[in-house]
Amino acid sequence: MEARGRAEDENIKITVEMLKSRTGQFDLESILFLKLKNIGICNLGCIGDCVNLERLDLSGNDISNLTPLASLKLLAVLNLSANRISNLDPLHSCENLQSLNLAGNLISSVDALRSLSELKILETIRLKDAICNFSNPVCMNTSYQSAILEIFPKIKVLDGERMSGRGSDLYQLCKDMDASLKEMRSSGSVGEWPGTKKWVEDGYWELKPKRKTQSDEAVEQFYNIVKECRELNSKAADIIAKTERTLCTIK
Repeated sequence: MEARGRAEDENIKITVEMLKSRTGQFDLESILFLKLKNIGICNLGCIGDCVNLERLDLSGNDISNLTPLASLKLLAVLNLSANRISNLDPLHSCENLQSLNLAGNLISSVDALRSLSELKILETIRLKDAICNFSNPVCMNTSYQSAILEIFPKIKVLDGERMSGRGSDLYQLCKDMDASLKEMRSSGSVGEWPGTKKWVEDGYWELKPKRKTQSDEAVEQFYNIVKECRELNSKAADIIAKTERTLCTIK
C-alpha cells in the first residue's frame, strides 16, 4: 500500500505512449481533439508535437507551465480550468485560439492577459465559473471585467456573459432602463399608479447560472466518428490499390 501511495503521488507527464494509447493514433500529427482532464498532469511533455490539434481539454490537473502549447498554431478551443496557471505568455503563439477557459487558476492581475491581446479571433474568455465555483485572484477586483474589455475590445463572451454581438445591445439597454426606473422610483421623482405592476421582477436582468450540457461529449463523439471514417477510408484505399495490382499481374 505504501508503494502504491508513492506511485500515485508522482507527477504525471504527457508522453508519446500516453497520447497514442488514449487516441489510438500512431502519428501525433493526426490528433485533432484531445481530452486529458482530471488525471494529475503537471508536465505537458510532448503535447507540442500534436501540431494539428484543434480542441484541447486539460482541466482539473496540476499544470503551471504552458510553454509546450506555443507550437499549437491551429488550436481553437482550450480548456485549462482548475490548474495552477499564472503565466499565459506561451499562448500568444496560438494564433487561431477562439475560446479560452482559465477559471480556477492563479491569475492575479489583468496584466497577465496582455500577452494575448494580439490573438485576433479570440472571442470567449472565462476566468470565473459560478457553476463549478472556480475563480482567479484577479476576479476579486470588481472592475476586472472592464479592464479586460479594454484589452480585448472585440471579445464576445466573458465569464459566460455576452459582451457584444446580436441582441446584446438591446439586452444592455433594457437593463439600464430598468435600473434607471428603480433609481427614480426610490428617490421619489416617479410615482407608481395604483394597481400597476413592476415591468419585470427584481433580479430579472441578473445572469442565471448556465446549465451544464453534453456538448463536450457530443464533440468528442463526432471527432471519434471522423477518425474512424478516416481509418476506414485509408484501409479501403489500400485494398483497392492491392486489388488493382493483382489484376494487373493476372493480365
